[in-house]
Amino acid sequence: MTFNWIRQGARLAALAAGIMGFGASAQEFPQPGRPLMFVSGFPAGTANDIYGRLVQERIQRELGVPMVIDIRAGASGNIGMEYAARAAPDGHTILIATSAMMAINPAVFPRMPIDTQTDLVPIMTLFDAPNFMTVSTEKRPNFTTCQAVIDEARRRPGQLNYASTGNGASTHLAGAQFASVLGLNLVHVPYRGGPFAMTALYQGDVDVFFYQTGPVVEFYRQGRVRLLAVTSAQRVAAVPEIPTVAEACNLPGFDSTTWYGLMAPARTPPAILQRLTEVFTRVANEPEIRDRVEAMGFTPNVQPPEVTRERLARDILTWRGVVERTGARAE
Repeated sequence: MTFNWIRQGARLAALAAGIMGFGASAQEFPQPGRPLMFVSGFPAGTANDIYGRLVQERIQRELGVPMVIDIRAGASGNIGMEYAARAAPDGHTILIATSAMMAINPAVFPRMPIDTQTDLVPIMTLFDAPNFMTVSTEKRPNFTTCQAVIDEARRRPGQLNYASTGNGASTHLAGAQFASVLGLNLVHVPYRGGPFAMTALYQGDVDVFFYQTGPVVEFYRQGRVRLLAVTSAQRVAAVPEIPTVAEACNLPGFDSTTWYGLMAPARTPPAILQRLTEVFTRVANEPEIRDRVEAMGFTPNVQPPEVTRERLARDILTWRGVVERTGARAE
């Protein structure tokens, strides 16, 4: 009997040592041989993916491990967001999040897979991103100004539509907010990401698309689309000739801007979070990276985790109010 107790005690001690060893190794970051998974909740070619590829080489050099862009698109970013939140909190899975995912989705989705304020923890803010009121140069030659779109919508209520990158996305809420403020009856047509919505715009299936700055600025420079206005309070440095919605549409105070940032699973050790913040902040502030971000139409706005957390809390309240006023919902 005594021998059995001794043997059982030895097994328990070994198990405890193994658990302690696992905890210690989990604190090691990065773990040799393990890649950093950079999760995007939207399709390839969107701003999340573009930014990941922009910093990929530098992050790999800083951390000494591969960085893999992990596309997990769907449900307005909820699929990627849930995947990242459920991942092991060891620093090897991070999410490039948008305020639309983190603050708008909880307001428009009746059931959220996670709590964006408790299941994910901020690493930092990267940049701000407004949307552009975009029309097809070829298919909508008569839409040369914001006022032209407004006039047409009032002449034909319920017959003009606008695309979005999905129910509850910032591209959806920007259009809903625009229509609500002006009292317009615009039909919302959601697509499974920016590339699909942009194709619909080219083909003339939709009239207007409130699209994010990164991808659409290049299409504008190629002459494929016309940018009528930008939804931020200030003009964008990359295309300063494009007026704000407030200016072009006579809507003082109109502002519909989202931000991008990095999140980690809750319970990620503070030392690992600090390392991630330091590395990505250093890379994000490199002059070449900042220049590239601005060239895509974004505004660099590198902020620490505590500022990101406060901004998220404010945005949840703000967008909840917008959703209540516009009636926007994820169908």
